[in-house]
Amino acid sequence: MRIPQRTAGSDLGVNMTPMIDVVFLLIIFFLLSNHLARREARLPLPLPAIARQNASASMAEGPLTVQVTADGIWQVGGVVVEQARLAELLRERVALQGATLPLRVRCDRSVAYERVEPILRTAAEQGIADVSLAVHGDR
Repeated sequence: MRIPQRTAGSDLGVNMTPMIDVVFLLIIFFLLSNHLARREARLPLPLPAIARQNASASMAEGPLTVQVTADGIWQVGGVVVEQARLAELLRERVALQGATLPLRVRCDRSVAYERVEPILRTAAEQGIADVSLAVHGDR
């Protein structure tokens, strides 16, 4: 039996072009789906009357988010709250979940710290230690 001799031009290789094309398509797909998911999360969604009745029960399970708008207005669940009402909300949630309640504070980039500090102080007074801050806004 004769063994074929290898020549310099007879090396077999794997064509990587289709795999690179697929990887680029996957990258584009994930970038677009991430962008669309973010936009969808920002859309206001009016809840049906039945869901509004059960909203307080479902809100008690997850973290509480306080949003501070560019005007310095505090919002919890899209509803404007003052410091006394925020303390009451935090007290209710701590009674339901305990001191392990996670609190998220989302602020606009232009908000001064003097508008955020009372939220942090109120959370500390209620015994909430799990506080995270997030900043959003155009650069």
